[in-house]
Amino acid sequence: MNLRSLSYFVAVAEELNISRAAEKLNMSQPPLSTQIKNLEYDLNTTLFVRGKRQLMLTESGQLFYRRAKEIINLADKAEEEILALTKGMSGTISLGLVEGMAPDIAAEWFSGFMKDHSRVRFRILDGNSDDLIEKLLSGIISLAVITAPCNQSLLNSFPVGNEKMTVLMRKDHPLALSGKETLDVSDIIDEPLIVPSRKADIDTIYKWFRSTRKEPNIVCEIDSSLNAAALAGRGIGICVFPKTAYVPSDSLVSIDIDNKSNKVEYLFVWRKGHPLPTIEEAFIDYIKDIAMQ
Repeated sequence: MNLRSLSYFVAVAEELNISRAAEKLNMSQPPLSTQIKNLEYDLNTTLFVRGKRQLMLTESGQLFYRRAKEIINLADKAEEEILALTKGMSGTISLGLVEGMAPDIAAEWFSGFMKDHSRVRFRILDGNSDDLIEKLLSGIISLAVITAPCNQSLLNSFPVGNEKMTVLMRKDHPLALSGKETLDVSDIIDEPLIVPSRKADIDTIYKWFRSTRKEPNIVCEIDSSLNAAALAGRGIGICVFPKTAYVPSDSLVSIDIDNKSNKVEYLFVWRKGHPLPTIEEAFIDYIKDIAMQ
């Protein structure tokens, strides 16, 4: 098993067709088929179910695809880091960004940092905080902006911003027609709620409801605020998401929640005990200077 055979496998897994994968790799079909068979022999498992027109990944194949992508990404990252060392402040910084304020915060960092280091590029990965933490710990990315909390024993962190959670609903919803500028937790008792899937966010919402002696009526946990808004637009429930995650819509309205503990804190994080390339260390120092102002 080597990087070349992994790249062959990834191409076939993404195309699910040997001919198209061979064309993508600029090689003929027979040697590609042989490479896949040799890989299955080395792993002592079947990676694909062979159909008449299309392949299908087995359970082992799905797992191996995820790991192969991670390995290839790590190899690419290692090459970029070596080039950055030999050429000075250049290369690509891989940064994970959670929904909400994170993209707005990061946009200012990119603009300022690239003025001083014009040869630097950024590769952005999105996801919820738990997804990004997993990518950090597995080495797929080195840096991320997530929402608090995080495991302080595994990650270095410092705050870079905060915002409120907001309730998003259809314009014809009774709460939207009430004329209230803010909502109390008691206003959303028994309302079907669509909430972020991260456990820490759900725990926060449960804490809000303690004073009411009732539990929140959560009908859906979801990662994407856009998908959550789509569900709210269909009347499935009302969304509770960070304020800046809301994209203005003619059919929806957002109202802030008036609660002292209603605050989402954003953290800049990176893995402890893991040496970083010079360019990423410089980027961290740059952000620290901004955060302290």
